[in-house]
Parts: sequence; C-alpha cells; structure tokens
Amino acid sequence: MLAATGLSLSLLGGCLFVTDTSRMNPDVFASEVTPVWGLKTAPPPEPSIGDKFKNLFTTSRVQSYGVPGTDPMTTSAFSVPPQKALYEQMRDDGHTINALPMDRIDRRFLRQEVDYPTSERPGTIVVDTKAHYLYLIEGNGRAMRYGVGLGKQGFAWQGRGTIQFKRKWPRWTPSDDMVGRQPDLRHFAAAEGGLEPGLNNPLGARALYIFQNGKDTLYRIHGTPDWQSVGKAVSSGCVRMFNQDVIDLYNRVSERAEIVVL
Repeated sequence: MLAATGLSLSLLGGCLFVTDTSRMNPDVFASEVTPVWGLKTAPPPEPSIGDKFKNLFTTSRVQSYGVPGTDPMTTSAFSVPPQKALYEQMRDDGHTINALPMDRIDRRFLRQEVDYPTSERPGTIVVDTKAHYLYLIEGNGRAMRYGVGLGKQGFAWQGRGTIQFKRKWPRWTPSDDMVGRQPDLRHFAAAEGGLEPGLNNPLGARALYIFQNGKDTLYRIHGTPDWQSVGKAVSSGCVRMFNQDVIDLYNRVSERAEIVVL
C-alpha cells in the first residue's frame, strides 16, 4: 500500500528546508525604513534564497495529512511529522484502528527506509531477532525497516522459509499445548472455529504464515492490539507488529516470498 500510510521517508529526504533570514539583512532593513521624502530610497536587494523558497510549500497542491483545522492553502505538508502520519487512526475492512501514541513509542521501532546492504533478493523478509527489527529488502542497498516484538515462539525458529500464504483480519486458534495450559481457551480451539477477527484478536489486522520445505513452522508475522509489546520480548506470540505496519508489509509482500530469520 503505497498511499499515505505507505509513504516512505525517502520521499522526504531530498527536500530543501531553508530558513528565511532576509529580516537580518541590513540592506533589507534600510530599504524598509528609509523615509520617502527628500531621500533616495535604497534599491531593494537581490532576492535571497529564503525569499525564493519561502512560499514553495504553501500551494493548493500540498496535502494536509488530514489534520483537523488545517488549510492546504497556507499549511506546509511538513508541519506534521511524516512518521506520525503513518500511524494516524485508520479504517480497514470495517474496523477502526486507533492512532498510536507517538510520544510513548521508541522512534527506532517506527517504519522507515534505511540503508541495508545485503545479498538477499528484493522482496525478501529478514527478521533480526536480536535487534527486534524486520527488514523488507528493496534492492540497491536499501530496505524498509519495521520494529517487532518477539515472543518465545518468535525465538524458537531460525532459518530460511517461505510466506506460504497471508490473511487479512485472520481468525486466531490457540495451539493444543496452549489450550492444555489454559483450559479457558478451549472454546477458541480450531475445532470450535477459533476467535473471530477483530481489534482484540491476538493476530491483529494481518498474518503472514511461514512454511519451510512445505511444512508449517507455526511461525507467524502478525499484527497486535498490544502496541507496547513492539520492540520487546513478550511472554507469547511470534513476530508482532503495529497493526498499521503489518498492513503496510502485507501490501508490499507477495505470497511465496522468501523469509530469513536470524
């Protein structure tokens, strides 16, 4: 999904931010305060770089990123941090995903494009379990990086596999072992149809299912309603992502994509 939710920081990296310093220019000051009677008005100075660029981002083409009360005629697109725009409240298949509290999240774990030299082919997923990062290889030494939370299942499998299939708003079915430990989960077991999709479903908005040599590894990449678990080691689960991020990843990754877990 390469819409506003999928906007990469590389699109913003080449923009030129220029501070208008013309008010500190003595020639400008003199031309503005020189009396008009009896004196020759000082000629206006050549436009400064600030003069040339100060209105660059105030046209009707600028997107306001949906901020209430903003006027696209007068508001710069850069008045809202681009990463914040990626994690605003969103609607998806009838579900409302709340905005993330950006002031409570370590910005290292927010979605961003980064340098990542690798021999892996573009489209490959690399999960770095030590750093709590997931990389989607783009090629040319670049990758999209996401923060992830890892449960004990997430540390239990390493190697190379394949995204066998992926699902939007998946049902959750606890394993037989989990049901054995927590009998109250029995009515969510596979035989009962699992837990219906929704905001409280442990798999979140999307799930990607990892197979190796045609067999299910029981290893999943999935969203989570528990945003605080991203970037941490938690008690259960595989690879957890912010719901906004797992939706973005889902739209970028094809089925049968390769995955490497380090």
